[in-house]
Amino acid sequence: MEETNLHEVLRSVYEEMMPLCEDMATVAKAVAGLGALFYVAIKVWQSLSRAEPIDLFPMLRPFAIGICIMLFSTLVLGSINGVLSPIVEGSHSMLESQVLDLNELQQKKDLLEREAMLRNPEMAYLASDEEFDKKLEELGWSPSDLVTMSGMYMERQMFEVKKQIRDGFREFLEILFQAAALVIDTIRTFFLIVLSILGPIAFAISVWDGFQSTLTQWLTRYISVYLWLPVADIFSAILAKIQSLIIERDIEMLADPNFIPDTSNTVYIIFMIIGIIGYFTVPTVTGWVIQAGGAGNFMRNVNQTAQKSGNLAGAAAGSATGNISGKLLK
Repeated sequence: MEETNLHEVLRSVYEEMMPLCEDMATVAKAVAGLGALFYVAIKVWQSLSRAEPIDLFPMLRPFAIGICIMLFSTLVLGSINGVLSPIVEGSHSMLESQVLDLNELQQKKDLLEREAMLRNPEMAYLASDEEFDKKLEELGWSPSDLVTMSGMYMERQMFEVKKQIRDGFREFLEILFQAAALVIDTIRTFFLIVLSILGPIAFAISVWDGFQSTLTQWLTRYISVYLWLPVADIFSAILAKIQSLIIERDIEMLADPNFIPDTSNTVYIIFMIIGIIGYFTVPTVTGWVIQAGGAGNFMRNVNQTAQKSGNLAGAAAGSATGNISGKLLK
């Protein structure tokens, strides 16, 4: 199953779980009704004890919250999701356009790299079977030629092994990169489902005097978690744009007939590691957009895990690519 299909499954899970809000709404109505009774009674008693006219406007708050509880799925969740959905769609379209450009540039770069290797007589036979056979035909059957043939076979075999190891490590990082995105989306979906199902209870508790802040806290947390996906898409779009600029620079260098390309893909591996670590900073960045409390200890543990994973991936990348950090310092 592709990554996009897994994201679709998570969206389907969210939609399938929404009817459970109606079950919680039944319990929330009783809690809100009892809270409204005490709330109105206290307000009336305070006005009578002070010999003041009764202010009806503050007493409308429990009834407004009660309407929200009865129509929670359509009025509350429908309104919030309807306002925030264009943000998700806009950020996703931005990501798709950048990834499309990146894929086109990558295909062009791969073609130019192969052409550049074929131009180099010392590396052409490693990349092309035709060049390898042609070079074998040029050799004779003298002892020195046989030694040269053996060296060519060994060098070509080592080149293939090195390429397979590099491609395997690259695929491993790509899997980790996609897994990081799915982890963020899965946690986001879990939080949204829990907030949505328990939303009527939070609204009902906010009717009680002294718990009014529960309503605003629920709203800020729901909006903050909902924005995780747009922030993740924007982060991915930024990475794709940076990679596109790097590939465009490589294409310009490959246009030089005398340029010999480096097939180690060091920069690509570095950006994969950056992406893996960066995905786990999405909740922190979203907290800058809208301030929301809660889930602090959990996200702190997630960030610590991301740092450990990044250190492990960086160590593996350094051993696989030949001390990347040393090359960067040079």
